[in-house]
Amino acid sequence: MMGKNIVETVMGGVVLLVAAGFLFIALNTAQVKSVEGYTVEAAFLKIGGLQKGSDVRMNGIKIGTVQESRLDPETYDAVVAMSIRPDLKLPADTVASVVSGGLIGGKYVRLEPGADRENFVAAGGRLENTKDFKSLEDQVGEIIFLATGGEDQ
Repeated sequence: MMGKNIVETVMGGVVLLVAAGFLFIALNTAQVKSVEGYTVEAAFLKIGGLQKGSDVRMNGIKIGTVQESRLDPETYDAVVAMSIRPDLKLPADTVASVVSGGLIGGKYVRLEPGADRENFVAAGGRLENTKDFKSLEDQVGEIIFLATGGEDQ
């Protein structure tokens, strides 16, 4: 009877260690921690619910984190401040867009690197080329508009 309790206790410990290992691997591969680096900004007409802590990705790889979003009192644009990895320089003609990670996925900022390899966005600078967030309703509306032949009918 005593030997059975020891085996159960050891097996329980092994299960806990394996679970802790899976948790460690999941946290490291999910890239959930915030990126510390230099700050850049981008202005959008619509950000579609983008939140602080959202990812900033380039070619599907997380390179930054959204620090804050605020309304510019003069232009009424949504200004998004992002922290970008310090080892990565963004070309001045980089395009920023707010996209959805799928039907139920969260929003993130996608950066498409430009071709300019001589001029880079400085810390505290602004990405001038942006594409606004398009909701599912906007996209469906565009498809219907194109399918019906636009204004001709």
